Amino acid sequence: MSTAIALDHVGVAARDLAPLAAAYERLGFTLTPIAQQSGRRRPDLPVEKFGSGNRCAFLRHGYVELIAILDPTLYDNGLGAWIARYPGLHILALAMADEQANLERLRSAGVPIPGVAYLERPVEEGGPTARFARLPFPDAPEGRVQLIRHLTPEAIWQDRWMDHANGAVALEAAILVSGAPAESAARLSRLAGLPVEPDPAGGFVLVLPGAQGAAGPRSPAMQTRVRILTPEGLARVLPGVAPPALPGMAGMVLRTGDSNAAARRVLAGLPVREAPEAAPGGLMVPPELAGGAAVVFAPG
Repeated sequence: MSTAIALDHVGVAARDLAPLAAAYERLGFTLTPIAQQSGRRRPDLPVEKFGSGNRCAFLRHGYVELIAILDPTLYDNGLGAWIARYPGLHILALAMADEQANLERLRSAGVPIPGVAYLERPVEEGGPTARFARLPFPDAPEGRVQLIRHLTPEAIWQDRWMDHANGAVALEAAILVSGAPAESAARLSRLAGLPVEPDPAGGFVLVLPGAQGAAGPRSPAMQTRVRILTPEGLARVLPGVAPPALPGMAGMVLRTGDSNAAARRVLAGLPVREAPEAAPGGLMVPPELAGGAAVVFAPG
């Protein structure tokens, strides 16, 4: 298949990983151990250790990556420039099944992708290495938007990291904002190989069809979405959230498995808001409590 299949993950970037991870643990997420990344700067160069590293919240469908600079003396894979723009959501990864077929499609469409970008990191100290094949859209102003195929999915989607106190089970939507939503939507459509539709809030939505196992070894087949909203549409969907930049990435929607009962317990005492335009019954954690990204829990 030479199109995107599902929403794989989103990534929140910060200068320091410890306070970012602490914020998400306060929100009820179970995080993986710290893992420093390695990769190739270009397809023709050798693998080297990067200065960037992450911790992740793996869900039954998809995951949330928390990424920061662990060693400022090493190549940061563009992370420093993202954070200088704003701390918050900067990574949008769509699952694909065949990197070579998608590379050929994108090149045929005139997208100047030099080749498959491989990335790897240890799952944990002394554990196996997780490996990924990626096709980032070059120089996208929205952030790092990319297609991804997990080469070792069973190594990272482990049961011990998928039980979250807030009840989150699936990454359902990513929310972008743009002053020129048609241009941003066109880029996302070219990357995915799928059409966009008008979004009722103002802007466009990319609907990803889903497939069993598309975003995790045991992930269900479910539709996921990327919403590309106008600033006015963002104000409707994420109340009180200002655009971090134009264009930029503003928030995510996570489906829970218990009608938000656990999320309401975990978030008690925090200044959360109702966000029905993001998801019916949605409960939103404001960006200042989640590393610069609005996090909406949707009852399921």
